[in-house]
Amino acid sequence: AAASSTGGHLHVVREGERHTRPTAPDLSAVADLAQVVATTVATTLGLPREEAELKVAEALAFLRRRISGDYVVDAYGYDEDFADHVLLPLLRPLFYSWFRTEVRGVENIPDTGGALVVANHSGTIAIDALMTTVAIRDQHPAHRPLRELGADVVFGAPGLGTIARKGGATLATNADADRLLSDGQLVGVWPEGFKGVGKPYSERYRLQRFGRGGFVAAAVRTGVPIIPCSIVGAEEIYPMLANLKQVARLVGLPYFPVTPLFPHFGPLGLIPLPSKWIIEFGQPIETAHLGPAAADDPMLVFDLTDRVRETIQQTLYSLLARRRSAFFG
Repeated sequence: AAASSTGGHLHVVREGERHTRPTAPDLSAVADLAQVVATTVATTLGLPREEAELKVAEALAFLRRRISGDYVVDAYGYDEDFADHVLLPLLRPLFYSWFRTEVRGVENIPDTGGALVVANHSGTIAIDALMTTVAIRDQHPAHRPLRELGADVVFGAPGLGTIARKGGATLATNADADRLLSDGQLVGVWPEGFKGVGKPYSERYRLQRFGRGGFVAAAVRTGVPIIPCSIVGAEEIYPMLANLKQVARLVGLPYFPVTPLFPHFGPLGLIPLPSKWIIEFGQPIETAHLGPAAADDPMLVFDLTDRVRETIQQTLYSLLARRRSAFFG
């Protein structure tokens, strides 16, 4: 497939159709067969027939768009069609059924314009970023996509980097953060990085250092609000009891965890424990009144970074104090 630039986006088309409108293939025979199979499966499992047929129709429509090239990929690799019809459907069972996620304060995220969501990071495997994406896409009134800023190890992994970019993520650099925020995008950052994800279970819900405040400087430069986000529940999905540092160095990972189920149960140990999650978005911290030049004031950036961190930490303590159980509620 080739790509042409239109309005800052990349429109994907098949080779040889650069100047013609993509023609969708005739999938009528496949559609008829799929509808018969869907009806049979739905009847056998006692599922609503209409729901099964709708899912088949959506899948065929997606397949038709992919074959014809009728979808858009932006300059960072974000493929909204792929994210909405492949990635998010895979994540929703975890979000709604496994973690039973409760979302609070989503109305604090603006409906339009740039904004920076800053969240705590934990869980040994960074599922919290994915769950935050689902929370905003599904439950925000404007159903905004969250553009995550990710670590270089994510984009260096074969296949994973491509999927991450298609889902809306990009490398956590000041340049990309500035451009996305200036373009009016909703950007997510987890400034604890691997220090937060890879910390031992004994230090759960204690925030690690927030780096040098690069995310705050980006928000100040672009004049966008900062939305503190506190996530409870992720700490319990893979309780990290030990870190095999020598093994981590051998395989090129920042840490190699030992949990109650991994590595002794092999692949089964990768199944996250079904903790009860709460994701709370706090009141926006405005930066527009500071002016772009304030981003070069190290003391201001430090103070604002500390304010964001303290807001998230105190919210975590408050949520934990009201939580009945890590797995029920």
